[in-house]
Amino acid sequence: MSVIFFDIGETLAVPHVDPDGSLRLQPLPRVVAVLDALGEVRKGIISNPGTDDGAAARAASALAQAFPGRFTDEALVHWGAKDSREIFDRAVASTGGATADDCVFVGENARERAFAREAGMRTATHPVFTVAAMENRPVFRVRIELPGDQDQSALTAAMSRTEAVPVQVVSQRLVVATATTRGTEVLESAGFTVDVQGGVEELAATEKFVSDLLARGEAVFEGEEPTPETTHVVKREDDGRLTVRRLRFVR
Repeated sequence: MSVIFFDIGETLAVPHVDPDGSLRLQPLPRVVAVLDALGEVRKGIISNPGTDDGAAARAASALAQAFPGRFTDEALVHWGAKDSREIFDRAVASTGGATADDCVFVGENARERAFAREAGMRTATHPVFTVAAMENRPVFRVRIELPGDQDQSALTAAMSRTEAVPVQVVSQRLVVATATTRGTEVLESAGFTVDVQGGVEELAATEKFVSDLLARGEAVFEGEEPTPETTHVVKREDDGRLTVRRLRFVR
């Protein structure tokens, strides 16, 4: 039986600090429905509430208010930094017998998901893809073209019924999203043209590679002046993807 661990900020909810200093969580669209659809599947939390005194207690209180009755197993609630695999290993150990491969971490941050995978967990980028991760089905980045007789509201309605999540509105007729094969089939049946570009985690690995190059000063964005240390040129495509071209130097 799978055990699902969720990040909170920007995955389950948007956090707000009220004037009295209390923390309030505003559930993101579709999240409550996803949690309820999981029924009796064991659910936990892996989230960083901050290092202030009482931060974990405030986060726990806000979680209970925003999602009453949905995270009741305190052993599966883990507060702390997700900057290594350590907290994910602790989460697996807290399940009382589930293997790492039985556990899923759902979080929007690609670096944190990479640490979860180091610990042997499956991962999902969005709560909508929780069941896909449980069933080991991949999620893809896709480009969706809207026909002349369909508008953005029609696409939003179609996505809300399936395993698909918008990422970027490029234009009135082009949207970048993430979707499973099931989600793609539903969108195509609704009259949209869907171009599958690649697996989400594979694309995230490419973006991490680019980020590391930029951090080391070994890459510049297209249009910028290369330096003696530049080995790669990075281009951001119209759909938000990063592509990399290696420079050839004559020595």
